[in-house]
Amino acid sequence: MGRQFVKIGSAVLATAMLVTGCSSTSGGSTEGSTETASANPTGEKITLRILENDTAKSQGYLDELLNAFNKAYADQGIEAVDANMEEYSDLAENGPYGYGPDVLYQANDQIMTYAEDKHIMALNLEDYECYDKVPQEAFDAFKITVDGTDYYCGIPVNVQEPMLFYRADMMPENWETEWDQDGNGVADFFESWNALYAYSKYLRENDESANKDSQYGLMAPLNDLYMMAEFTFSYGGYVFGLDEEGNYDSSDIGFNKGDSATGLLAMKEFASLMSEECIDDSVKTSRYSKVADGTFFCSISTPDTYTLFHEKLVAVYEEEGLSADEAEQKATENLMMVELPSKMPANGDITADPATLSDSDYVDTQVMGGVNGYAISAYTKHKEACVAFINFATSYDMISMRADILGIAPTRSDVASEIGGVTDTIFNSLEAGNIYLMPSIKAVDQIWDPMQTLFADVAKDAFRAKNGEAEKYTDVDSMQKALDNSVQSIYDAIYTLAQ
Repeated sequence: MGRQFVKIGSAVLATAMLVTGCSSTSGGSTEGSTETASANPTGEKITLRILENDTAKSQGYLDELLNAFNKAYADQGIEAVDANMEEYSDLAENGPYGYGPDVLYQANDQIMTYAEDKHIMALNLEDYECYDKVPQEAFDAFKITVDGTDYYCGIPVNVQEPMLFYRADMMPENWETEWDQDGNGVADFFESWNALYAYSKYLRENDESANKDSQYGLMAPLNDLYMMAEFTFSYGGYVFGLDEEGNYDSSDIGFNKGDSATGLLAMKEFASLMSEECIDDSVKTSRYSKVADGTFFCSISTPDTYTLFHEKLVAVYEEEGLSADEAEQKATENLMMVELPSKMPANGDITADPATLSDSDYVDTQVMGGVNGYAISAYTKHKEACVAFINFATSYDMISMRADILGIAPTRSDVASEIGGVTDTIFNSLEAGNIYLMPSIKAVDQIWDPMQTLFADVAKDAFRAKNGEAEKYTDVDSMQKALDNSVQSIYDAIYTLAQ
């Protein structure tokens, strides 16, 4: 069903592997061949263009990284600079003409999409100090198998999955008596989607504002497939199935499989407790400030956006009269980041009273996830310097700093062990199969538009009756038909329209 880590094969990459001279990993020394003397064999001035994500830039991490690297490598004539490109700059479009970055930080699916078309170098993992400190599952997200040999095209930095963000000081005062039925010290609405629905409904019904728009439970961007894939994956859906050799089969598209239609009907029901912001990207923009000011009890985002929630909460506390230091401390104490509720209603009835349900009435929540990491452009003229940069950027000190500034879940075991908490939880979920890593093949590019268009339309359907329109998804059959059409659109984009 495409739910486990698999080997990804692509014969088209074989020539690129040979041309770059990079070899597969086969164990051996874990010390890494990181001699700095080889980083600039020509001795000429080298400038590396580094493409980082927008959060790392806005929160100042990229500047810290570049300054530290440039200081360390000044005597070798190597300088790293911001590539000054958009986060999702197209390497395939820019690279061949010399406009692309030398090193890029992106999610595994994007990096491996480039790798499939030979835009990314294969790497020798033994060149990297973090080689023996990163779980194999994380490396496998950047693996491609050619003629039975494994090649790796990225160095993992952090694991991503949708997380729930909330303020501890906005918890209901009676949560231990009214919202913790099993008495395990964890509120029910962090454990089951039915309880989260029930608490969200309670907040909406008790919103005393004139416009009934000041108190929501969960508010999430329902059009975002990455954030909301749990409403298909938990019910038997998947992205791509596997062929007989265990490789992804992009002709087997699974969003309409199992009881995915039931799952999307549950998502529509939850949308009815949200505002129409959930239909498009509005929540992505507002979630940081509205969790901070209490309008949303909780929202969904990824670990690397922790600091965006944190800075908004600091601002709220400062407005309430706290000093900068007091606000910082209080925000750190009260901003919480936890995994999504682990239990989905097996029959899709998210409105059912959780008090009437037992564990057998639920299925495990399965979310979409990914691994972000560094890769080297196949068009760079400075491979050795790029290796040196990635080694520096994935060192203990820099990953620790990245975790501190950005709130990531690092893949380095030594940093992860030091941080503990959520990072350990994420890796446990990964090992348990509750995080479906985005397939690392080019065809995954075609899933986003059709599925996110459908998800947005399902969310909109929750408001159509109120707006005097006819609902479109009233039962499993109508939802299944919509899923089938979206899957056909994905198939056509991969196989028909590409011809």
